[in-house]
Amino acid sequence: MPMLNRRRLLGLAAGATGLGLMADMAGAAKQTAAKPSPAKAGIDPAAYSVRPGATNDQSDAFAKMLKAASDANQPILLPPGAYIVSGLVLPPRVRLSGIAGATRLIHGGGGPFLSAENADHIAFSGLVFDGAKQYLGENVSGLLDLRSVKVLAIDDCQVNDASKNGIALQRAAGRIERCTITGAADAGIWSVDAGGLAISANAVTDCANGGILVHRWQIGDDGTMVSGNRISRIGARNGGTGQNGNGINVFRAGGVLITNNIVSDCAFSAIRANSGSNAQIVGNSCLRSGETALYAEFTFEGAAIANNVVDGAANGIAIVNFNEGGRMATCSGNIVRNLSTTGPYPAEVGGFGIGIGVEADTTVTGNVIENAPQCGMQLGWGPYLRNVVATGNVVRKAGIGIAVSVVDGAGPTIITDNVLQDVLHGAIIGKRWAEPITADLAEIGNAGYAHLTVERNRVS
Repeated sequence: MPMLNRRRLLGLAAGATGLGLMADMAGAAKQTAAKPSPAKAGIDPAAYSVRPGATNDQSDAFAKMLKAASDANQPILLPPGAYIVSGLVLPPRVRLSGIAGATRLIHGGGGPFLSAENADHIAFSGLVFDGAKQYLGENVSGLLDLRSVKVLAIDDCQVNDASKNGIALQRAAGRIERCTITGAADAGIWSVDAGGLAISANAVTDCANGGILVHRWQIGDDGTMVSGNRISRIGARNGGTGQNGNGINVFRAGGVLITNNIVSDCAFSAIRANSGSNAQIVGNSCLRSGETALYAEFTFEGAAIANNVVDGAANGIAIVNFNEGGRMATCSGNIVRNLSTTGPYPAEVGGFGIGIGVEADTTVTGNVIENAPQCGMQLGWGPYLRNVVATGNVVRKAGIGIAVSVVDGAGPTIITDNVLQDVLHGAIIGKRWAEPITADLAEIGNAGYAHLTVERNRVS
């Protein structure tokens, strides 16, 4: 029996493998040739005479293109370049995208820019909306004025130089994320009566009256999430004592979650929740606020303010207005430092330079306060004090360490196990309204005020 040639056997195997591979490739090529490639999806702007760089107003052509895309439920990709438009009323379905930073829609003037009412789905991505500071008209709230939108997605866009709000929403659900909004004459983003909205990872800068506003016409649940945004240089052009000049402002909207934002250089508050119950203000960085950095005020019930950093403000954190029904909060794990006695208007009520001020049904635990020229903590105001616990806090370098109300009608208050160092005018002082009237309660106990428990505080 002849012996097998090993080299020949290997060569035959390799040849068979090659032939098989060639057969497979031929079959795949035949299959590919037999199967036509799918048609390119979407509406072609050129088919509607929408051209980048044209010097004329293209609003009519744009409107026809948007309607055709809506009717066909198709997206539109705009090539890079500038498009001059105005007075666009969006159809029910819009999916409009461009090349980020390069596709620019510029307001041609003469009234509204871009608006929608009762839309099913609006999605913008990679677009620059340039208001050019053009007049928008009396009945328009913003450069993008979108009302009753079932599904909204604005992603990776820029909104510049609006003569009112940058983005104005009413009854909208969806998301605004990774956008840059700058130069608005009012607020960067203004939302009213949201129906499930997320505002995240945006940069809002150099707006004249507000950063991100979450409002409702009547008090009610809202549930908007405001997270991971950078907000800076917010003015208060229209004046007031807190209506304007806030980085993030919640008004009448309940259940709003405000987390992990960096807010700096606001004329009034970094974050202000007015009459918004069940707000959570957690993990934010609040730098150089002109008035109170973090505010829960007026007719709220429920606020969790935790793990925030406040560096530079007139007041640090205020959880107040028990006289209006404001009550029930936790204030824990915050760092508050470098406060000032100077605010944006003449000091009133308790004045400025207060680290943390609270009034009713509130615990204040585990906070560190440093450089508070008036007082580290102010517990209550006149008779507006009830069920407050201040324990386990550190106060350094303050006028008074802890000021507590001792007027008739003040309710149960516990002040225990705090560390107070370098307090110029007493560690724990009872006040009648703004007037200090007791010796240091850290040394003498509650001084006969039955509503107070003062124990185990360390003063140095």
